Amino acid sequence: MISNSNSDGLGFRRSTRTSLNFANSNYAILENIRSIVGEWNSSLGSNKSNNLIIGYNTSNESRKNIKGPWFPEVEILSGPNQPNYTTFGFEPFTPDNQLYYHSYQLQDNFTLYLPKHSFTLGVSVEKYHSKNVFFDAAQSIYVYNSLADFYTDANGYLANPTRTVSPVTLRLFQVRYNNIAGLSEPVQPLDVLYAGAYAQDEWRPTRNLTLTAGLRIDAPKFKNTAYDNAVADTMTFRDASGAPVHYNSGALPGVNPLFSPRFGFNYDVGGRQNTQIRGGTGIFTGRPAYVWISNQVGNTGVLTGFISAANTTAYPFNPDPDHYKPAPTDTAAGTFRLALTDPGFKFPQLWRTNIAIDQKLPWGLTGTAEYLYSKDVNGIAYINANLPAPQTVFTGADGRPRWTPNNNKIYANVIDAIVLTNQGRGYSWSAAASLERAFQSGWFAKVGYSYGASRNTVDAGSIATGSWSGNQIVIDPNNPVAANSQFYPGGRVFGAVSYTRDFFGAGPTSVTVYFDGHSGGTDSYIFSNDMNGDGVTNDLIYIPRNIGEMNFATLTVTSGANTQTFSPAQQVAAWEAYINQDPYLRNHRGEYAGRNAALRPWYYRADLSFSQDVGAKIGGQPNSLQIRLDFLNFTNFLKSDWGVSQTIVTSRPLTAAGVDANGASRYTLATLGTAPNAILISKSYQKVATTADVWRMQLGVRYMFNW
Repeated sequence: MISNSNSDGLGFRRSTRTSLNFANSNYAILENIRSIVGEWNSSLGSNKSNNLIIGYNTSNESRKNIKGPWFPEVEILSGPNQPNYTTFGFEPFTPDNQLYYHSYQLQDNFTLYLPKHSFTLGVSVEKYHSKNVFFDAAQSIYVYNSLADFYTDANGYLANPTRTVSPVTLRLFQVRYNNIAGLSEPVQPLDVLYAGAYAQDEWRPTRNLTLTAGLRIDAPKFKNTAYDNAVADTMTFRDASGAPVHYNSGALPGVNPLFSPRFGFNYDVGGRQNTQIRGGTGIFTGRPAYVWISNQVGNTGVLTGFISAANTTAYPFNPDPDHYKPAPTDTAAGTFRLALTDPGFKFPQLWRTNIAIDQKLPWGLTGTAEYLYSKDVNGIAYINANLPAPQTVFTGADGRPRWTPNNNKIYANVIDAIVLTNQGRGYSWSAAASLERAFQSGWFAKVGYSYGASRNTVDAGSIATGSWSGNQIVIDPNNPVAANSQFYPGGRVFGAVSYTRDFFGAGPTSVTVYFDGHSGGTDSYIFSNDMNGDGVTNDLIYIPRNIGEMNFATLTVTSGANTQTFSPAQQVAAWEAYINQDPYLRNHRGEYAGRNAALRPWYYRADLSFSQDVGAKIGGQPNSLQIRLDFLNFTNFLKSDWGVSQTIVTSRPLTAAGVDANGASRYTLATLGTAPNAILISKSYQKVATTADVWRMQLGVRYMFNW
């Protein structure tokens, strides 16, 4: 499957209703994981014990078919500022893409048992090493406004392979090149020593009350494996507050100790196990995805250089992926991208609190209710330190800041300078309730409902520049507000019914039905191009309060020799109708659309499962064989319209078309189809046709040894 990331090219190139990519632009990832763990439990006297765990794992998560010969990746749009039409050539992030890593782990827990206390002291150490080769855009990337433009440029190459000017204007050209002489591949090594120590006391002041308190301290240390860029180190960038700032391009995060205190309780009210109240609060530390750090190793502007030119004729098409790569300099490249880390960056931490109650109810029911709240202490954030302050603002209803043409970089030779830093604005919460009952006749039933919210400032990906440029914003790209996360949970209803009985005397037979209903996901309504001029396509739309706030330009759709024109009045009528049929847009008129704020329609599915256990004694020990048949999305088997989710037709309904004479934003409305039969968009959602939306069967066999 081809990546949709807009870190290279324009992104959103995966096959959709209006776009079809060729098979050679897909990729596959190897998943070869090997691990070994040894555990030693020992008793030391009558009231002491020790648990020692030593482990090693190694993994190869490289992509398949990474070696050449490469053909350039070509993205063809369905028109200027229009969505992708087709993509072919070598996938943008696959050239030489290798990821090998291994780690050694040691953990030791010593516990002292006293009449009412259990004290635990422990240490954990992980030594991690990875070899990451990420040579994105090494095959060169060409983005054309139309298929006709590509044909013209390709034919121009056939007629004159040595030409230096393209007969058409490319929407975008990009290429990454090796900048270290003699280096066969741009390796990004990463070495981390992650050590922690902790202490915990489990106190039982009464028979039905347990209190637990503890403290953990973690201290990660990175070996400096990055090439330092002496040129970038002298540059004055701009931090999130707008203040001037300098960064050391080769400096990885320092040793910043992380403290995690925690407290929990478990109370059996009355001591009869009828009412149990449990909960806790504390700070929890997790390591980041180490690829976030290795991004910096590969993007100091010395290991590789990067050329990116928009709306250019200087790079006519050439099938040789190395044609436009300059010779290595072993110093700062002429143009480059930077991935930097804030000197005070800390590993992710969050404060989490939960409380729950389990209650035995009449008729043999057991009820559970739980509330969970989490707040970022050290959340993940990205800024582009090479982005200057905006030069002006739009007029009219949408008065957001605006960067004027060719004024969205502090340094023209720095594509971007993405800084990994922290924020504390993200949070999440969830509330859930369920009822269950086990019957003596072999029946079991459970039903529940949950609702949750998850808000952050960025859904970080594996590439620094993509994490920043793909983060949908309105006002300030370097200070995004907390908004719905990509995996915003919303509401969910679920239930399960099972029946177990030994029909044949050989082992139990079980039949289970599991039911689940929830939203199909989230969407962000954005412009299909760079509306505010900051250089990336991530601008959330303004939802007009009424038709008086709409400002459409004339739209001309061209398909080969055919053209079709939509007047501003036609687009106003269509956009008004679209807003009114969309549940999110019509309820948020006069506002900016929120990131991941549009929840897709709910869908409901049921899975059916049969299992048969067959038991036998071998060497005097019981062993069993289980045969299981799973009927996934059984609802779709009953009726083809059931169990089918819906997806958005387009999350990019508007295309920015500059400003009018008063400085107000102008735009055009998205269309479907080709001229002369194109139509303006009219509905938000359509049914999905993936493997998850049709019924499936799978047969499994499991043997359980007991020697």
